[in-house]
Amino acid sequence: MAGAWLLLWGALALGSRAETAFLRRGDDSTGRCTYSFTVASPVEAGCPDGGGVPELRAELAALAARLSRLESRERGAGGSGPRGAEAGGVRDPQHPAPAARLEAAYGELLRAKSRLEEEKGRLEREKEELGRRLESSAQEIARLRATRCPPGGEGPGRDALRAPGKAPRWDPQPLAYQELQSERTEVPASRLLEETALGRPGSEDSGCGELVWVGEPVVFGRADSIAGKYGVWMKDPEPVPPFTRETTWRVDTVGTEVRQLFQYEAPEQLARGYPAKVHILPQPLESTGAVIYRGGLFFQPRRSRAVARYDLRGETVTAEREIPGAGFHGQYPYSWGGYTDIDLAVDETGLWVIYSTEKARGAIVLSKLDPETLEIQRTWETNIRKRGVANSFVICGTLYTVSSYSAPNATVNFAYDTATSTSRALSIPFENRFRYLSMVDYNPAERQLFAWDSFNMVTYPVRLSRA
Repeated sequence: MAGAWLLLWGALALGSRAETAFLRRGDDSTGRCTYSFTVASPVEAGCPDGGGVPELRAELAALAARLSRLESRERGAGGSGPRGAEAGGVRDPQHPAPAARLEAAYGELLRAKSRLEEEKGRLEREKEELGRRLESSAQEIARLRATRCPPGGEGPGRDALRAPGKAPRWDPQPLAYQELQSERTEVPASRLLEETALGRPGSEDSGCGELVWVGEPVVFGRADSIAGKYGVWMKDPEPVPPFTRETTWRVDTVGTEVRQLFQYEAPEQLARGYPAKVHILPQPLESTGAVIYRGGLFFQPRRSRAVARYDLRGETVTAEREIPGAGFHGQYPYSWGGYTDIDLAVDETGLWVIYSTEKARGAIVLSKLDPETLEIQRTWETNIRKRGVANSFVICGTLYTVSSYSAPNATVNFAYDTATSTSRALSIPFENRFRYLSMVDYNPAERQLFAWDSFNMVTYPVRLSRA
């Protein structure tokens, strides 16, 4: 292209000296490209060797030499043409050719790809290491739980496992990679002094007392589907054969037709998510108020104010009775909602039902039930608004309420004593670790609270004052 432009320029320049000019291009005997100009002289009839127009011949010779140089330079550059070249065919060194820029960019991309592959390999190695650590922690937790003393036994091993600050803080969830987390437990000096004065949790005798302390939650398992965002899990404090105090039960309560009751032979099975058996209830239950007691599941059938007993051995409903005037299906729930109008509870003295009525104007009503016939034996009407608390449980005949279902630093804020028919305000710290508490029940055999906190099944150690 550069040669053609220069030839055209030369033809125009010569046009001022002659009226007609002819350009010829051809190959010589050596294969080189040659250009020839023929200009007809307006004066001379011929072109003698020694005369004529020497200036014109000199210019043509110079032009041919220049064209030859340009042709050689163009072939050496690979025919890149005039793009990126300055006047006279000299390329600007500050502006490299497009091909050079592309090669540089491609090289940089290859180097970036290599760095990303190295980073990916490092992250994969870290993931494998975390998975190994998680599995090792889960196995250690299972081993520690398997060495616990049998129900009713004495010994330091049981206390050590349940003492605050010494419980495992890992959330065992095998068969799936989870982010491994741990956190440091800080125990204030005031708590240490209190524990020294009152004794460690679980060291009290079997007598009753008032609730004075709730420990930090310990995770036993986690639901693996959206149906388990809310739920209830239980152990029977007074089991009947073939069930034991280690037999664990669970119901995921998200849905309209909640009928599945999962049975686990031990808490370790619950942590792994493999039930030994699944019971299909003859009618769906409502919300998270169910309990297991003396070989039966006590629950509220859906959209009713009744309470039913499902026999776990015979797998049939053996009793069902309405609670007179009780609100149901969203009339008087706890503050978190969930149709928690009727809530069942168990303590050292027996079976209870917590609800409200139109007559009580939304205040909590507490009734003692016969576990065989479900007859109401006695009723107490409190001055605690049911919608104003997140949940409740009964210990030694006293009703306790939790202030919030989502605040991380909630409290056990009220107590109602059925022995004196009086209530009092409390401020016992209660941690909502996962920020959505949908169930709390007391197990008198283990002196622990069982809770369901946003997919997580947790326990809280408690301490009672000496009777």
